[in-house]
Amino acid sequence: MTTSRRLLVLIAATATAALYGADAPASWQEHCAKCHGDDGKGDTKMGHKLNIGDFTTSEMQTKFTDEQAAKAIKTGLTDDKGKMRMKAIEGLSDDQVKALVTFVRTLKK
Repeated sequence: MTTSRRLLVLIAATATAALYGADAPASWQEHCAKCHGDDGKGDTKMGHKLNIGDFTTSEMQTKFTDEQAAKAIKTGLTDDKGKMRMKAIEGLSDDQVKALVTFVRTLKK
């Protein structure tokens, strides 16, 4: 691959990552904020009902890996009895899921 071709591929990859990264706050607002809150504290009616953790704390952030977060976004979460706690977010690409996980990590204060 020529140097100019490598540069074009790098630029395209960077632009794609930036595009999906820019979508993460919008995805958060559309799919997550109702329960987790705009700020990730879980201080919402549904957040209290489901006893959602506060993503702004180090304690909560260390309770899950990026891979676990991505799986939760893709497949949803159930409790020990099999009851749905969080619905899967359908229609997101792997890059969009990764960007959303990265966004969740930025909520830590």
